[in-house]
Amino acid sequence: MKRVVITGMGCVNPLGNDINTLWDNLLKGKNAIDFISSIDNPDLPVKVAAEVKDFDPIALGLDKAMVRRNDRYAQFALAAAKQAMEDSGLVVGEHVEPERIGTAIGSGIGGIHTFIKEQTNILSAGVRRVSPLFIPMMIANIASANVAIMCNCQGPNLPIVTACATGTHSIGEAYRMIKEGLADAMITGGTEAAITEIAIGGFANSKALSTADDPNAASIPFDARRHGFVMGEGSGIMVLEDYDIAVKRGAHIYAEVVGYGNTCDAHHYTAPRPDGKCAAQALRLALQGADYKGEKLYINAHGTSTPLNDKSETSAIKQALGEEMARKAVISSTKSMMGHMLGAAGAIELVISALTLKHGAVAPTINYREADPECDLNYTPNTAVDFAAEVAISNSFGFGGQNACVALRKL
Repeated sequence: MKRVVITGMGCVNPLGNDINTLWDNLLKGKNAIDFISSIDNPDLPVKVAAEVKDFDPIALGLDKAMVRRNDRYAQFALAAAKQAMEDSGLVVGEHVEPERIGTAIGSGIGGIHTFIKEQTNILSAGVRRVSPLFIPMMIANIASANVAIMCNCQGPNLPIVTACATGTHSIGEAYRMIKEGLADAMITGGTEAAITEIAIGGFANSKALSTADDPNAASIPFDARRHGFVMGEGSGIMVLEDYDIAVKRGAHIYAEVVGYGNTCDAHHYTAPRPDGKCAAQALRLALQGADYKGEKLYINAHGTSTPLNDKSETSAIKQALGEEMARKAVISSTKSMMGHMLGAAGAIELVISALTLKHGAVAPTINYREADPECDLNYTPNTAVDFAAEVAISNSFGFGGQNACVALRKL
């Protein structure tokens, strides 16, 4: 079995469109949640979201044709992948052969902006006005495919769709590809751009979204006042690489990927299993892969700010670690600052976990005010802390009972 390391990272995110800006704003506890600016509809049942700001795909290295032929969600992935590859210094054809590098970039929803645009066209002008690019811009695999085209990745291509666990599953499966010798490197992560009237309407009418008018009281994970999540958007991309190849070429290494857990609640199509049993098993599997022996542990929680998730996740952490070790872990939910990026959430949170190991600091769970007796662990309330974590875990749980956990180790 091969060892697998992270050698490059990139992002498009409500907190910043590059890794350094993201990390700086995380440590400052900056809240990227604000009143929705991209939708002009006074009847919208939800007023706040975490939108990507100042996104200029041309300035981020995409050409005009690429922008024109890609939905917003795929543009995010292409821009973040370009950053990640430049950060890694990996040259396809020199350090790794094209057939030995692949992509695994998922999206929970895919090209919903394109879907809405072409549905409007068909209603106003008829079926003949539907764009010939409709299907290749809308489908959820196209971000992964177009990153492969951009970077000449001729190896495995595995777009994954597992709702809010998509990004974590994508990185976990990419890790397995390299570990098992099926690839030498993978460009992997998640991407999402679903802040639209129809998506907000659907989530809001299912009572999943926060209805707070105050951006500082909307995404409040583990707080007793929590009542729903806030939609976010963006992309997080990593370059994973065979450890031996990375060392040989002198690559900078952020962290080693050491464990992956994948389970299903088999309980309900939207609600998590209340006892957290299957989420706990995903955590155990990731920790077993990490050969965890009680080292200093950081957990980037799924932490959605929903009544059911935060309680069941707390229970899962206690079951996986035991009560004593769970209380020693340093936990935070960065969704408090950037909302819930759906299929991209787990990917950006693994980027944050790697940065946590690198910098020895933990970003806070902001706007935490009222303790919940059923959520009684250390969630790093309101202020970043110095913490030299040796192992980091990122949790992601999605509709359909999808549970994914990836473990990283500091080198």
